[in-house]
Amino acid sequence: MTTVADLTVPGRTSVMGIVNVTEDSFSDGGKWLATDDAIARAHELVRLGADIIDVGAESTRPGATRVPAEVEAESTRPGATRVPAEVEAERIRPVIRALHADGIRTSVDTKRAATALAAAEEGVDLINDVSGGLADADMYRVMAQTQLPVCLMHWRADAFVNASGAADHGGDVVGDVHEVLAELVDKATAAGVDESQITLDPGLGFAKTAADNWALLNALPEFIASGFPVLVGASRKRFLREIRADRGLEHSPIDADPATAAVTALAAHAGAWCVRVHEVAVSRDAVDVARRWTNG
Repeated sequence: MTTVADLTVPGRTSVMGIVNVTEDSFSDGGKWLATDDAIARAHELVRLGADIIDVGAESTRPGATRVPAEVEAESTRPGATRVPAEVEAERIRPVIRALHADGIRTSVDTKRAATALAAAEEGVDLINDVSGGLADADMYRVMAQTQLPVCLMHWRADAFVNASGAADHGGDVVGDVHEVLAELVDKATAAGVDESQITLDPGLGFAKTAADNWALLNALPEFIASGFPVLVGASRKRFLREIRADRGLEHSPIDADPATAAVTALAAHAGAWCVRVHEVAVSRDAVDVARRWTNG
């Protein structure tokens, strides 16, 4: 059995670099779809300071649509070519296999149990499910079967179709996230996942308003104090792009990298276990600044 502690970097927050092998990620869709390109990108992110590579098997961009796991894969948008579910798994298999052989730690970003199992067979180190295990009835079983660390994320949704819009959090998004994450932990442990294998993600940008996201970041110390390692995934999210938009500046996803680095520094200083980012170099700088600041 592998635990989150086995993936933890002593003395500092870990940096998770994103490599999407999807056609329509909101930030870099299609750029790393070819296996060799994805592997090369992962190696570059490690060179820049990533500790683990998150291989994105499915898109959750605003506007993405979801189709049944037994029929088709994720990573679809209106008008996009639909991909069979088995193709999704075959896209991530060679990438994870090669990175594992090269000694690079990986996670798989998927809501599908079959994809998570395929990744585990190729040597993945962590299952990162943005639905918290709720989108696929087999996911908790697979999590327990693989004996791998898992990341359970808060996302209040009925069908886990896409991350846009704002869910009803009962007027208290922080309380709602605490409550739902506790429920997800109970479900996972009931299925056989050990608590030492669980890390939690408050789900920034997933069916949440900008105000919700800022409230969650403000409450980050509360989540860290809960006892479970916390992953922060703010990279290039819309609420960070608004920082520049409010000043009338260009505000593409890439333009949010400085704001992402600021969140990284603050999250690392607060004691977050890991930050999930697209632009690794600046966030690794931010993590190292936070570590030296804390150590004096």
